[in-house]
Amino acid sequence: MKLQIQERLEALRATFEPNRISAFIIPSTDPHLSEYVAPYWKVREEISGFTGSAGTMVVTRNGAGLWTDSRYFLQATQQLEGTGITLYKEGLAETPSITTYLCNQLQPGDSVGIDGLVFSATQVKQIKEELATGQLTLTVCDDLFTVLWKDRPARPEAPAFIYDLRYAGKSCAEKLTEIRSALAETGVFNILLSTLDEIAWTLNLRGSDVHCNPVVVSYLLITQEQAILFIDPGKVTPEVAAYLQDNHVDISNYDDIVPYLNTRLNINILQVDPQKTNHAIYSAFPTGFNLIRATSPVALLKAVRNKQEIAGIHAAMTRDGVALVKFLRWLEQAIPEGKETELTISQKLHDFRAQQPLFMGDSFDTIVGYKEHAAIVHYTATPETDIPVHCEGFLLLDSGAQYLDGTTDITRTIALGPLTEEEKTDYTLVLKGHIALASAKFPAGTRGAQLDVLARLPLWMHGENFLHGTGHGVGHFLSVHEGPQSIRMNENPVALLPGMVTSNEPGVYKAGSHGVRTENLTLVCKAVKGMYGEYYAFETLTLCPICTKGILKQMLTDTEKQWIDNYHHTVFAQLSPYLNEEEKLWLQRATANIM
Repeated sequence: MKLQIQERLEALRATFEPNRISAFIIPSTDPHLSEYVAPYWKVREEISGFTGSAGTMVVTRNGAGLWTDSRYFLQATQQLEGTGITLYKEGLAETPSITTYLCNQLQPGDSVGIDGLVFSATQVKQIKEELATGQLTLTVCDDLFTVLWKDRPARPEAPAFIYDLRYAGKSCAEKLTEIRSALAETGVFNILLSTLDEIAWTLNLRGSDVHCNPVVVSYLLITQEQAILFIDPGKVTPEVAAYLQDNHVDISNYDDIVPYLNTRLNINILQVDPQKTNHAIYSAFPTGFNLIRATSPVALLKAVRNKQEIAGIHAAMTRDGVALVKFLRWLEQAIPEGKETELTISQKLHDFRAQQPLFMGDSFDTIVGYKEHAAIVHYTATPETDIPVHCEGFLLLDSGAQYLDGTTDITRTIALGPLTEEEKTDYTLVLKGHIALASAKFPAGTRGAQLDVLARLPLWMHGENFLHGTGHGVGHFLSVHEGPQSIRMNENPVALLPGMVTSNEPGVYKAGSHGVRTENLTLVCKAVKGMYGEYYAFETLTLCPICTKGILKQMLTDTEKQWIDNYHHTVFAQLSPYLNEEEKLWLQRATANIM
């Protein structure tokens, strides 16, 4: 494998001279700038061997580097070993930016190549400006990998399907009306959507184009008079075609988007988000066209759940909780037998979920990390890395499911046997941070970055931290990571609003030893009228016991202990009606008061 990667790097370098470039940048995205992409667009993974979902590859004539974030430091270190690719850890003071690296490696007058389909217009503008400081230029190339990648997978071909109104809560027609009204208020009237979850939500369509993400590869043009869906014709069944026609949505070929924008637009003004639109599409408009650069209103409309969606996520959480209780009971009985590994445990969790009604698959690849593997934030066991699990230490389980009525995401860190004092301390600190954020009340207008410190403070007080975000938005039978809301140290101008779903997932990770994370999904709700207006709070949606075996109770306040007891009371009350007597007894023990 390492030799193959070196051969792929040399094959890419062989294209430099014909394209008059001295380096090439390869991101992890697709033409829709997605976080998770179909196999056809996994170019960075193909050429580097690094399988994480986030990372950017840079290849020069004499070297190669991969930039990725803290979730993947350990994984990337292992997977890049022996490839000749240098790992650059994003977020660390000593790590140069990609453009700084290129300015140092190349000569004035050299050019850097990219594929304009997989970089946003904003990114291209920024890269150009930063390269110019080193007297470098940017060259937009065709997709070099149509030739270089000999056995490249086909573009997604599976058909789209209609998402039933009983789960969506609002019809496609209602959503188009809302979007058009929002646009009319700004005086723009028309918009091009490139983001796959926004298109799926707008049209109430779903698909299987991206692993674990039920989206459909397409573009959507919305004007006040019409809507045009650009999609591969083979993905449109007769039923979907009739449905789109009923909702006054025309169909055009996916590959026709650029020529259509360039020559056939019958409007004179259009809104596009340059951060969510690839450079090739953004550059397709004729000279002088009135292009309005603004954030899509769809992201916020989608993030605020309607009543039917909220009812659906509650129902999905109940079924997911039942599956998790059955699984955790099985796990407790199975581990002492000494036959389980990370992979067998992952499969068993999937099997329990698959028994639940409306289950459509996992919402991401399950993370089952035992002991030191739990310190790899986004670890996924493979046959090469799989290890047996024993009655000692921590097992970290981060998993989720796609149900027709909601998407789930949960992390539990399970004490399987004796723990060190350090492990217990870390587990308790993470739990304290989780409780602090879950218990927050905050005034309307509060942003996630203003709350992030609540989850980190207990760790900070002990000189510890985590580098990933504390909370991300979650779609509704859509992508497990969705904005525009977030809870993280980085500033995000989007305020938290009632109806938004976010995760609450502080953690701590110690290489070669252990990792801890506790995650529930929460719903922003109205709380009280207070000074200067409305105050909001988080309702915890996830229903699953939190392991109490690793808690150092003396580190918890009475308020924190009461939160745990109250949460466990809710878990038992909601899930016990769906369990048999033996399962109820297990859950009763798992949710026993700690006060």
